[in-house]
Amino acid sequence: MARGGQGLVRVAVVVRAGAAPLWWAGVFAAAVGLLVPGITGRRIGVMAGAALFVVAAAVVAYACRRRYTALGRAAVRAGKHDVLQDRAVGVRNWRRGHRWWLLLAWLLALGGNFAVPVAGGLLLAGCGTGLRLKAAWLGRRERDEDALLWVRVDWLAANGGRPAGKAVRSYRSTGIAAGDAAPGGARRRTAALV
Repeated sequence: MARGGQGLVRVAVVVRAGAAPLWWAGVFAAAVGLLVPGITGRRIGVMAGAALFVVAAAVVAYACRRRYTALGRAAVRAGKHDVLQDRAVGVRNWRRGHRWWLLLAWLLALGGNFAVPVAGGLLLAGCGTGLRLKAAWLGRRERDEDALLWVRVDWLAANGGRPAGKAVRSYRSTGIAAGDAAPGGARRRTAALV
């Protein structure tokens, strides 16, 4: 890394990194739950799961929006010595840092099927959906402001998460074409112009 530069990772990439693992773990656990009658029965489990899905998606999608907005408004321009981290590296770091939590959540959702079938799986899937919605909201903000938001890697939690945590004092911004991720943290659909 060049002198005076910082390693930066996209905020939306960190937010979006957990969406797919949570979604697929939840869908699989819910599918297994359809095969287990459970204590409450499948009908009650599916209704409870649907309610949990909606609540979890809403809570995760709207959590900390004020903090993201405040940090985004105060973002300073990234310097020429700052190193922009690839999307794949940010996703990999988040998933490695959270792999045991993801496994534990999946096992709890599977085990919960014996009490309330499907509900735990739909709760996980709702959390994944909420992260995807939050990343999409960040992407809309980035497009509206024509600037991508980045956070210093050393300000993230040890597990590669919490891009709006207490340790984060400010964001950096770049032009909309910087990096290899589109606004919202998804892969870019077209090759970047050189």
